[in-house]
Amino acid sequence: MNIAKHTVNGVNIAVVTSEEHVIADVQAALDLIATAWYEAECDRIVIHKTMLAESFFDLKTRLAGDILQKFINYKAKLAIVGDFSVYASKSLKDFIYESNNGNDIFFLPTEQQAIEKLSLAK
Repeated sequence: MNIAKHTVNGVNIAVVTSEEHVIADVQAALDLIATAWYEAECDRIVIHKTMLAESFFDLKTRLAGDILQKFINYKAKLAIVGDFSVYASKSLKDFIYESNNGNDIFFLPTEQQAIEKLSLAK
């Protein structure tokens, strides 16, 4: 796992990359939050959707809700980057829409958009 620190609009943002699934359970999400804070002093994190277990995108598993709740509880903001049009689930599309209209969790197509959105989030 690699962490690149970006500072935009005076806000530190960690862009985390990895060739493998990094988040497959709640503990892995907590580890990511802690690593981003201690290694890069960032509470705003960008990851690519390939770093998430595929079960994250099946809302019936409750994995997405459990993981994203940890980000909110620990006051960390997350942007997930990727093409989400490959998922046909209406409930997932609604979940993504609602998340994107909030201030903590975002699903965006590009890393640059994710960095910009996190830099402006309240």
